[in-house]
Amino acid sequence: MAENAQRKHPDWIKVRAPASPEYFRTRALLAELKLHTVCQEACCPNIGECFSHRTATFMLMGDVCTRNCPYCAVAHGKVRPLDPDEPRRIAEAVARLGLDHVVVTSVDRDDLADGGAAHFAATAEAIKSMRPAARVEVLVPDFKGDHASVATVVRSPIDIYNHNIETVPSLYRRCRPGGHYELSLDVLAEAKRSAHASGREILTKAGLMLGLGEERDELMRVLEDLRGVDCDILTLGQYLRPSLDHLPVVRYVTPDEFAELRGAAQAMGFRHVESGPLVRSSYHAWEHVN
Repeated sequence: MAENAQRKHPDWIKVRAPASPEYFRTRALLAELKLHTVCQEACCPNIGECFSHRTATFMLMGDVCTRNCPYCAVAHGKVRPLDPDEPRRIAEAVARLGLDHVVVTSVDRDDLADGGAAHFAATAEAIKSMRPAARVEVLVPDFKGDHASVATVVRSPIDIYNHNIETVPSLYRRCRPGGHYELSLDVLAEAKRSAHASGREILTKAGLMLGLGEERDELMRVLEDLRGVDCDILTLGQYLRPSLDHLPVVRYVTPDEFAELRGAAQAMGFRHVESGPLVRSSYHAWEHVN
């Protein structure tokens, strides 16, 4: 592993500090409504750009996770009861920001019988009631593979069902010890099956972080597996170490490599591929369905 804890990011990783009026307006509104975003909790490098475009990835069910993935900056520990007013406040933020595309994610809540699926559904309903034309994208946990929870979310008025694979199977034990690769694939497949059974069409989406030590051949097999479960949209981005307490970066993938991977994934039949060093699951999400 070639990572030096003090090593600087390459030039293509660097971003400007956020300073636009829209950034501060968005941040103030989120604070006023007491809402969490993955942009803030996960230290996303794109926060300035996204907030400046008056968009954010809302994070449901608090800011503490029941899992403790060693790549993730979200806090782990004792969780709080669900806030029943949270869906309404998120819908209010969507309406006040005038969003046309909304991304809603959550911490993992393995303490809940349905993993929080009903809370996702209530949030989608609230958003559509206040802003009917908005597209709703949910970035959900694996719900421990529970098909009933998947169906609960799919039956709500969502447009895109997103569940991240995160990394290749051989790195799950080190990088994602609470997850299971085959289970995550099944969750994506079940979302499509559940939608078809209810007479609906939704898009499915998945993302991976690169630079954790994955091999090219295994990465390509993951992309093939995703197409095998009819995944429509793919995001590929560089893993960035949130702190010295998190997993180190094994290598920085170059922009040219990301471009080549985009072409390879498009040739497999993905409807849209977002691939680049600063790409995150919801980065430019509003463009993924155009």
